[in-house]
Amino acid sequence: MSRGKEKINSEIEKCIEVLKQGGTILYPTDTIWGLGCDATNDEAVKKIFEIKQRETSKSLITLLDNETKLGKYVKNVPVAAWDLIEFSTKPLTIVYPGVVNLSKLVIAEDGTAAIRITRDEFCKQLIYKFQKPVVSTSANISGDPSPQGFHDISDNVLNAVDYIVNLPGEGSAAGKPSTIVKLGIDGTFEFIRK
Repeated sequence: MSRGKEKINSEIEKCIEVLKQGGTILYPTDTIWGLGCDATNDEAVKKIFEIKQRETSKSLITLLDNETKLGKYVKNVPVAAWDLIEFSTKPLTIVYPGVVNLSKLVIAEDGTAAIRITRDEFCKQLIYKFQKPVVSTSANISGDPSPQGFHDISDNVLNAVDYIVNLPGEGSAAGKPSTIVKLGIDGTFEFIRK
């Protein structure tokens, strides 16, 4: 096993320990550095809102490692979702109707939630080994610009999380948020963020 792989596995194990205890992590994603927690744990999600100083009425993105797990969290996955996931070339977050089995704090009042199938190897392994979805929201105070890189994350955020992933030279390649599409049961969709 290469030293790089050992380091990644070690960081994943540390993250899982924190997530299992309802803690928060700061981690590199397929888009930008994100704040994360167990997306099924209300108390953990509440901590993310506190760190961001954000109203709980504004929903958060949840990451899954594989589209085959969508059925566990979305009652009826709209058919259009499969094509959107398959053919998207950039990170794509889809707002699904009829979401279940996630924290009530990540599900909007209308029963929808934003879910992204991550293609980032660190995130995929983390979620696969944790066996639960993980929240992913930009690592900034609400209203401040999203961090383009680790160096843009404020001390307030750095000091508030329970664990900061330490992968030198690793991190968000894109440096910008994902595209967000809202899907209706009938397959209609609208872009929330391009």
